[in-house]
Amino acid sequence: MHISDILAATPTTLSFEFFPPKTAEASERLYDSIAQLEPYQPNFVSVTYGAGGGTREMTHDLVVRLKQTTALDPIPHLTCVCHQEGEIADILGRYAEVGVSNILALRGDPPSERGGYDRSQDAFQYAADLVKFIKRFNDSGAHPDRRGFGIGVAGFPEGHPLTPNRLVEMDHLKAKVDAGADYICTQLFFDNHDFYDFRERCDLAGIRIPIIAGIMPITTTNGMRRMAELSGGSVFPARLLKALQRAGTDPEAIRRVGIHYATEQCADLLNHKVAGIHFYTLNQSSATREIYASLGLKDSRALAPASA
Repeated sequence: MHISDILAATPTTLSFEFFPPKTAEASERLYDSIAQLEPYQPNFVSVTYGAGGGTREMTHDLVVRLKQTTALDPIPHLTCVCHQEGEIADILGRYAEVGVSNILALRGDPPSERGGYDRSQDAFQYAADLVKFIKRFNDSGAHPDRRGFGIGVAGFPEGHPLTPNRLVEMDHLKAKVDAGADYICTQLFFDNHDFYDFRERCDLAGIRIPIIAGIMPITTTNGMRRMAELSGGSVFPARLLKALQRAGTDPEAIRRVGIHYATEQCADLLNHKVAGIHFYTLNQSSATREIYASLGLKDSRALAPASA
């Protein structure tokens, strides 16, 4: 379903993110998680792409499997780094053929093993350029939906790690929206005030598309450190750090604190009429399921109007 229709059908979407497994064991764990999360009827699920498109085929295979064997509506990530126009056109064509309706367009990062990679070789320097290319693909009529792919882009409530000037950061986001993005999905954050400030700054910049909040529950201290590295340096509020400190080295206590904190975030976001909540699941299901239970949600459709 086109993302515009998904967003119009409910005041708040609930969705999940998965990443392609690299081993048979990881694959088994992922599909167990998918089986456990599918009954929650997420409005959509996203599938990551890997640095420099490093999981290109695995991403495609997972998206196709989700599309063909589940009731889930997958949105694949697509990045600029290490790609030429022909490669992107081929990827879009393959997704169009299997009925994928939406793409999350990202700048992306070069793979770690290619230190000093020269980005001038890439066809697209910024996510806005990729959005424009997808719009041209849509205009070509190559997608079975006359509207073509719905397009999502990333937003950064805590600030983009490569753009310390927040005014310039907002200019870049506005460029992505003006190029044709249909919605914004944010990087993870732990202070809702950062999200609300980001949402207000978007409004001041004339950005009127829905903004979906990215939430990742902390379940281990190692995971928290890794999370900070991957996101370019997440800000952990003192309130959260104090709670984790009280938990000491007890893994289960740390897990309970992290899930409780994320649940409070979600409840507050719902009270502030967020357009959507996107759970970064790390291919696990338990934390997301516990948050749903604490919020009193049987499934994602509980937030849809009664007539939907």
